[in-house]
Amino acid sequence: MARTRRYEAAASGRRWDPEDGRWLPSGEVHAWEQGMNQTVCGLSLNRSQLSGFPAIPWTDVLPESGGAADAVRRVCPRCAAAAGRRGADARPGWRRTNPRP
Repeated sequence: MARTRRYEAAASGRRWDPEDGRWLPSGEVHAWEQGMNQTVCGLSLNRSQLSGFPAIPWTDVLPESGGAADAVRRVCPRCAAAAGRRGADARPGWRRTNPRP
């Protein structure tokens, strides 16, 4: 059985949210797997000066989700392609309807 990947957010900046009482990502946001030292697109967290947010799921930082995306300026397109844009407005995954015999 394949393991389901769970992506969190890694960002170039952070801001304090007084309502939730926690740090939220801001600036450029990347997808990141907890326990790894790099983003999904291959950037090193330390060398790129990115902060990991293990409590913030990837789907919450997408602008269409409205969750923790208030201060997000840019979503990495390579990470979005790899991790997926699964939100309320996301298109369904590609599926062949009439396969060849």
